[in-house]
Amino acid sequence: MTTVRQRRVGKGTEAAEDQPLEEKNVKPDEKILSDHTGGKLWNILSITVGGIVAISLGLLTSVYVATLHENDLWFSNIKEVEREISFRTECGLYYSYYKQMIQAASIQKGLHGLVYDNKTESVRTINILERMNVYQEVFLSILYRILPIQRYLEPVYFYIYTLFGLQAVYVIALYVTSWLLSGTWLSGLLAACWYITNRIDTTRVEFTIPLRENWALPFFAVQIAAITYLLRTHLQPVQERLTLIAVFIATFLFSLTWQFNQFMMLIQALALFILDCFDMLPTAKVMWLYIIQISGLLLVCVLQFFNSMILGSLLISFNTSVLIARTIQKNLKKGSLLNRLGKLIFHVLLVLCFTLLINKFIKKILNLESDEHIFKFLKAKFGFGATRDFDANLYLCEEAFGLLPLNTFSRLSATLLFYVYIFVLFLMTVAAIIVAFRNLSGSNQVQFMEKMEECTITLKPDAAYNLLHTVLFGCLALSTMRMKYLWTSHMCVFASFGLCSTEVWKLILKCIHLYTSQRTRVIKYSIPIIILLYVSYKFWPGIMDELSELREFYDPDTVELMNWIKSNTPNTAVFAGSMQLLAGVKLCTGRTLTNHPHYEDKNLRERTKQIYQIYAKRSPEDVYRILRSFGTDYVILEDSICYERRHSRGCRLRDLLDIANGHIMDGLGENEPDLKPALYPRFCEEIKKTLPSYTIHFTRVFQNKTFHVYKLAKHK
Repeated sequence: MTTVRQRRVGKGTEAAEDQPLEEKNVKPDEKILSDHTGGKLWNILSITVGGIVAISLGLLTSVYVATLHENDLWFSNIKEVEREISFRTECGLYYSYYKQMIQAASIQKGLHGLVYDNKTESVRTINILERMNVYQEVFLSILYRILPIQRYLEPVYFYIYTLFGLQAVYVIALYVTSWLLSGTWLSGLLAACWYITNRIDTTRVEFTIPLRENWALPFFAVQIAAITYLLRTHLQPVQERLTLIAVFIATFLFSLTWQFNQFMMLIQALALFILDCFDMLPTAKVMWLYIIQISGLLLVCVLQFFNSMILGSLLISFNTSVLIARTIQKNLKKGSLLNRLGKLIFHVLLVLCFTLLINKFIKKILNLESDEHIFKFLKAKFGFGATRDFDANLYLCEEAFGLLPLNTFSRLSATLLFYVYIFVLFLMTVAAIIVAFRNLSGSNQVQFMEKMEECTITLKPDAAYNLLHTVLFGCLALSTMRMKYLWTSHMCVFASFGLCSTEVWKLILKCIHLYTSQRTRVIKYSIPIIILLYVSYKFWPGIMDELSELREFYDPDTVELMNWIKSNTPNTAVFAGSMQLLAGVKLCTGRTLTNHPHYEDKNLRERTKQIYQIYAKRSPEDVYRILRSFGTDYVILEDSICYERRHSRGCRLRDLLDIANGHIMDGLGENEPDLKPALYPRFCEEIKKTLPSYTIHFTRVFQNKTFHVYKLAKHK
C-alpha cells in the first residue's frame, strides 16, 4: 500500500501536495478497496466458470466412452452370454465376482463364498479378498442390492456406468491439476481436450472395462491433484490438514483397487526422495507423504487379510528406510557444495542398504515368493542375462510388456501434444537443474548463478514434483507399453500447464530480452486458445464419425462353447485350458477352473505351467496324470494356441513350453545347443488323430472351428 501511495504522489501536481493529509489518504484507500473487491469477484466468477467447465468436460468424456462402447458392441441388443464374453481375459474373472455377489442368496453368503472360494482354483480353497483386488466389485454389488434400482437398471449396466462415471472423475482431476499448476482453468480445458483427442493412447476403458487400472487411475489422478495442492506455499494449517486427508483417501482407494499399486507408488516415492535430496520440496510435507503411502498400503494389507505380497513390497521397505535415514542424518541440507554432495551420496547409500536389508528380512520371515516372477521379468528385460523361465518369458513375449511403439509418438504429435510436451519438458528440466545446483551450493556463493539470475525462474515445489513425476513415469512407459496410460494422461496435464504458465513464458522472454508482464499475459492465453481451435477443427469431424460408426459383437464359436458347457456339463465340473478362456468359462457358466489369469501367486504359476503341457510335446499319459492331479473333468484345446501364428518363433506359447522342457522348437531357425528333440509329438495336435493311446484317456465331446473339448476318463 505504501508503494502505491508514493507512486500516486510522485505523479501529482504541486496543488495536490497542498491538499490535507486525510484527503490524500482516503482516495487511494478507496481505489485499493475497489480493486480488491473487483478482483475478489473476478476470482469467484473465474472459479465458478472453471468448475462448470471441468464438470461438463468430465461428464462429456463419460458419455463419449460409453457411446463408443455401445456402438462397438451393440451392447444393449446382444444376449447376456455375449455381453459377458465381451469382458475378455482377466476382465471376465473380476466381473464374475460381482456377478457372484449379485446372485448370492444374501450379502453374508456372498462374502462367505469369496472368503472360502473353491471354484476359482480346483482342489484348493482360496480367499479371493486376500488374493485379488476385488473390493470394488464387492462394494458395487452391495450398493446395487440395497438401492431401489433393480427394476430400472440391469446389474451389468450399473457396473459399466460406474466405470464410465469414474472417467469423469479422472478428467476432472487432470483438469484441476493443470489448473493448480498454471493458475488458469484454460490450462485444464486444454489438458482435458488433449486427453479426449488422444484417447487411443490415454485410456482403454471402453474395451477393457473391469480392468484394475480403470478403477485405480482416477484415484491416482485425484491423489496427484491433492499432492500438487499440498505442495503449494502459504497454505493455512487447516487447508494442509484437509489436503493430507484427501491425499490419504485417494492413496488408499488407489492401493485398494490395483495389485500393481506398490510399484507405481514406489516410483512416486523415488520422485519425492530425489526432490527432497535437492531441497526442492519442503521436507516436512515429504515425510508426511511417505507416512501416508505406508499407512494407506498397510490398511489395504489388513483388508486383504494381511496379504504377504504387500508386506514384502519394496515401497514399505524404501519409505521406512528413508524415514530412518532422515532421523539419523538431521543436518543433511547444511554445509558447502562438496560437503552436501558427500552427505547426499552417503544418504542415498544408507537408504539403499536399509531398503535391501529390510525387504530381505521381511521376505525371509514371511517366506515370500509371490512377486519373484516380476523381478525375473525385469532382470531379463533389461539384459541381465537370458532366461528360460516360463513365467518371465510369458511376459517378455507379450506386446503389452514390450517397449513403447514409435507410432505412439506420431499419434501424440498429430494433436501437437508431444511437441508441446517436449518443449515444456526441456525448459522445466533446465530450470530444475539450475535450481537444484543453486540449492546445493547457495546462490550467494556462486557468481555463475548471479549472472544467470535474469534468465532463471524459481521452480515451485508443485511444478518440481510434477516435472519429476512425468519424467519417471515416462521412463516406465517407454520400457513397458502397458504402463503408458500412467504417462500419457499426465503428459496432457504437464504440457498444458507449461503452455499456460506465466513462469515458463517469463523465462523465455527474459532470456531473449523481450519480457513485459503484458506481453507474457497475451502469449499465455493466445497460444493455448490457438491450439484449442486447431485441435477442435482437425479432430472434431473424426470424433463425430467415430460416434456414428456402428458395429456389432460377433464371436459365435465362443458363444456356442459357453452354451454347450452350461447345457451339457454338471455344475461341479472342473475345466482346464488357457488362462484367458477359463476366465470366460467361470463368468459365463460358473464352472470350476484349474487356473486363471490373476498371476500373482507362485502356486498358481506352477499350476498354469503344468496345465499348459497340453500344448507341449508330452505323452498322453503324462498330460492325463497332470490334469487329473488338479481334478480336471474337461480340457479345452484352442487351435489359435496350438497352431499360433500371432507371435514369431521363440515367442509362441508352444515354443516357451518347449524351451522350458528342454526341447527343440518347431519350424526353421536356430535352437540353443543343449536343447534336445522331444520323445513325443505335440499333444494338442496328436490328440485329434484319435489314436488308441489318446482315446483311452480322452474322449472328444465338443468341437467347432475354434475349440475342441475332451472329457477325461476316470480310471480307478
